[in-house]
Amino acid sequence: MNDSTVTLPWLVFRQDDNGNRYRVGRYATRAEAQEIADTLDGRGHKQLYWVEKLAAPGAGAGD
Repeated sequence: MNDSTVTLPWLVFRQDDNGNRYRVGRYATRAEAQEIADTLDGRGHKQLYWVEKLAAPGAGAGD
């Protein structure tokens, strides 16, 4: 695990109108990530932005 995984666990993603998904950035807090997603979403493009938390190392679907 590296330092950025620990300190920047909140991710902002974008999905365009063709269904392609991209990671926009990583942030320290959910509030910071949500603020970025809301700002980008307000630009009027046909794109979807959302926030997800990076899974903790060792956490799996069966855990």
